[in-house]
Amino acid sequence: MTERELFERHPDNPILTAKDWPYPVNAVFNPAAAALDGETVLLARVEDLRGISHLTVARSANGTDGWSVDAQPLLAPANDVASEQWGFEDPRAVWITELARWVITCTAYGPAGPAVYLATTGDFATIERLGIVRQPEDKNAALLPHRIEGRWVMLHRPKTEFGGAHGEIVLSRSSDLVSWSAPEQVLQPREGAWWDSLRIGIGPPPLRTEHGWLLVYHGVKDTVSGQVYRVGLALLDLDEPTRVLQRLPNWILAPLAPYERTGDVPNVVFPCGLLHDETSGEVRMYYGAADNSICLATAPLEDLLDALLA
Repeated sequence: MTERELFERHPDNPILTAKDWPYPVNAVFNPAAAALDGETVLLARVEDLRGISHLTVARSANGTDGWSVDAQPLLAPANDVASEQWGFEDPRAVWITELARWVITCTAYGPAGPAVYLATTGDFATIERLGIVRQPEDKNAALLPHRIEGRWVMLHRPKTEFGGAHGEIVLSRSSDLVSWSAPEQVLQPREGAWWDSLRIGIGPPPLRTEHGWLLVYHGVKDTVSGQVYRVGLALLDLDEPTRVLQRLPNWILAPLAPYERTGDVPNVVFPCGLLHDETSGEVRMYYGAADNSICLATAPLEDLLDALLA
């Protein structure tokens, strides 16, 4: 951790690259993260040599090295389904105790645009496809891990005029994970020269804490040399997550390392996975760097909450 950033990069970053894959690919990035049977499981976005993405599982005993990468994708586009013909992108995974399964949210990409797609798994070896639940254009979605007042809550970012037209974070509610309510505003980009002024979107699924839902999000600023993606923090009310309790003014991670500044999309840090070790109090954040590799940064949860509550 430095005075500029709350997260500390792992010294061996990037921890996964295309060279680690058992088959030829262009890039691996933006992974969901899960803790399963004593292992860390990453569900990585993998861009193939056509430029189309699928999702593949990597496993590690310690979450930092010794990765075992599956030889086949867990979720790949079907040839006869137009809405996913251009691939699956940017997964998030959350354990739902009521369902005794992980629910994966990701972006299905087709000619109509990006859409929010749901699937479930019990072991990250097989998958059940639930399909599109938010029509194009919509993306950057994750569920909260339990119902609130009888309904599931999903944060996402629509790009339609009906909500989210300016790249904001909204939420929708559902009783069955199929039909979803109209979007409700949660968090908007800040105007002017702010680091998160162009658009924002959630990072990993929010983490429940005693003080509220810890929301890690990405913010984008447009500059004369291109867009810059950084990471920020907010705290949402546990019972009414449209209520923002706190929002840090400054970013907590920015593209400073060479592997974050140079790649297929320069100047990008994009987290999709977050694991909290309740014994040590450490938070591990898995993120994509420059749409090219997978990296890890860590922080004590106490430090993140202290910063928000200060």
